[in-house]
Amino acid sequence: MIVSNVIHGSPIDNVVTCCCPISTGDCVSAGTVSVEAVDNIPIYHKMAISPISAGTPVFKYGQPIGIASVDILPGQHVHIQNLESDRGRGDRKKGDSK
Repeated sequence: MIVSNVIHGSPIDNVVTCCCPISTGDCVSAGTVSVEAVDNIPIYHKMAISPISAGTPVFKYGQPIGIASVDILPGQHVHIQNLESDRGRGDRKKGDSK
């Protein structure tokens, strides 16, 4: 199935927000980019539309929302399993990395 019901807020975004559930194998279209989903993506969650290397920023709506904790492939679900916040968390002591 081809899905275009996603939000791609800025040309620098490397993720889209899915406005409907996406199934593995669905082709997601965001402007001139088309990506096959490699994971099931829940409604309102993020999917990578380009490769994101571990340690690099994830951009949504033109803003960095965190750092990739592992390499993320196009079509993968982007969430807490592969995205680390770079904003104050409050659950760590200063200087702790994990």
